[in-house]
Amino acid sequence: MILYIAEKPSLGRAIADVLPKPHKKAEGCVIAANGDVVSWCIGHLLEQCDPDAYDERYKKWREEDLPIVPDQWQLTPKKETRKQLTVLRKLIKEADQLVHAGDPDREGQLLVDEVISYLKVPAQKRNAMLRCLISDLNPQAVKSALAKLRSNRDFIPLSTSALARSRADWLYGMNMTRLCTLRGQQSGYQGVLSVGRVQTPLLGLVVHRDLEIENFVSVPFYEVYITLETGKGELYRAKWKPSEACADYMDDEGHVLSKKLAGNVVARVKHKPGIVVEVKNAKKKQPAPLPYNLSSLQIDAAKRFGMSAKQVLDACQQLYERHKLITYPRSDCRYLPLEHWKNATHVVSAINRSCDSLAQAVSGADTSIKSKAWNDSKVSAHHAIIPTAKVQDVSKLSKSEAQVYELIARQYLMQFYPPFEYAEKQIDTEVMGGLFIAKQKDTLAEGWKILLPKRTRAESSPTGQGVDTVDSEPTLGRLPTVLKGDAVHCQQADVHEKQTSPPKYFTDATLLSAMTGIARYVSDTAIRKVLRETDGLGTEATRAGIIELLFKRGFLTRVAKDIRATEVGRQLIISLPDAVSYPDMTAHWESQLTAISQRELNYAGFLEPMTNGLENLLAQVKGVTFHGLAGKGKAPYKAKARRKSRVKKPASKA
Repeated sequence: MILYIAEKPSLGRAIADVLPKPHKKAEGCVIAANGDVVSWCIGHLLEQCDPDAYDERYKKWREEDLPIVPDQWQLTPKKETRKQLTVLRKLIKEADQLVHAGDPDREGQLLVDEVISYLKVPAQKRNAMLRCLISDLNPQAVKSALAKLRSNRDFIPLSTSALARSRADWLYGMNMTRLCTLRGQQSGYQGVLSVGRVQTPLLGLVVHRDLEIENFVSVPFYEVYITLETGKGELYRAKWKPSEACADYMDDEGHVLSKKLAGNVVARVKHKPGIVVEVKNAKKKQPAPLPYNLSSLQIDAAKRFGMSAKQVLDACQQLYERHKLITYPRSDCRYLPLEHWKNATHVVSAINRSCDSLAQAVSGADTSIKSKAWNDSKVSAHHAIIPTAKVQDVSKLSKSEAQVYELIARQYLMQFYPPFEYAEKQIDTEVMGGLFIAKQKDTLAEGWKILLPKRTRAESSPTGQGVDTVDSEPTLGRLPTVLKGDAVHCQQADVHEKQTSPPKYFTDATLLSAMTGIARYVSDTAIRKVLRETDGLGTEATRAGIIELLFKRGFLTRVAKDIRATEVGRQLIISLPDAVSYPDMTAHWESQLTAISQRELNYAGFLEPMTNGLENLLAQVKGVTFHGLAGKGKAPYKAKARRKSRVKKPASKA
């Protein structure tokens, strides 16, 4: 008997649907006509034990007991799903062959693996276990996945990475939360101060941005624009580019802060001759953006529809599990396997029959085009989020589901459109030793950008309305045709005074963008160099939950579309050491966890240094006071069970 162990009942039903019929439904499983069985987990059936499971004295929170580091890690069955674990225990003993069918990510890998380990499955059966990677719940796709089973041993590094993350989160979250809560209570704070290796640096991003905005002092800066006339009487406008000799009069952003300096430039060049020192003409092509992973989808949905990360994820789960209209949504990959290209006509046809608003986009799609998205070397356990070949009237979906489906489908259709083509022209002119730059960009062919809504197309296009000049300053028309060495004459010169602007408050879109591109916010240059573009704060599967967690705990709040820190969130961050409130350490951990999954680092190489670093952090926090929180917060829960759950959450939720 083959036993298929799915991550959740919906995936289990999808597998059962393609097995021989008739089926027999039993408790916690489905039995196929050939005797094979499909059963499932219900999310994690097991959880990390509370500290008092290791020692009774840990029931009381005391500084002197910290850090708590288990010698032998223990898991315990969740009460609400204990019954399903019993079902699996019996089925696993009876099975001749096990097939791991968890979701195709590191959490999905660990979720089933930890059950196998906890139930002490014999080594021979465990080593023979196969892995099924399903990213599309439609029958044909499930059949295809079942025909391509791999050894589960190939995915040990992925499981090890998830295990290391789980234990690191428990160690960091539990120890730091206990200590900060105790220190907070000594300072007059009433409640739990939850700290996590991802949630706290994320809160730090918001707090530091809020403070930067509040403390920002706007200052004037100056730009010089000149109007030049060619020998043919044509006019064009150019902007002064300060030389290195002007560095003492500029800020870090390159703004000239001296009005006198700008005025001197105007006086020096006005009505003076100049010469064209360089002319650049280039035709460029911009390929279609890759299909979505979860974060890029969440960012676009936030920009287009104002949806939160959680709203997008919830819509995706419905589209995947209930409607079967999209592939696996918790993906961090934006590429597709080559074999999917062969199915493109069926997917495009399904989009056409499902979504009337994309009918015109479908009519212009050329499925013979193979974009750079199809690349087997870029695909690992899962691939980009794309529509499936299932047909369903999108108008019958909820509003959020329909919006998300349309985004995913449009992004997929872009793969079958030609590149966006544009021309860039630049004239560099020298007048009295000063360099002045004029730029223009022209659209040659819309290509895939024709699929964008008009407003989005104008905003994203390097040409805007067809002509784009330096810094969007008003133009005198198109740039003339000139050659290097041509003489010109400066007809007019002006100083434009502007004001420096503060950064903007975070929104759902920009906060997600910050999490996925965390290297921009890492202060340690050595760590920044280590981080790759794909590294981020949290994972595709956890980012939405972490943001929502900070709202639930009263650390973040919304002001219209802006996300800001509450007073409690702010005081927590400004009281903690920088190592806790900045993302450097956590971003480096994420990089190491990725390295484990890619066999570039082992479990001990990550967890041992992490544990040592935790001890140093605890020593620093023991000297922290939270006087700014005196009198704030809610009284601690008296019920022991409630109190335990509050301690546990920071670890399990990162």
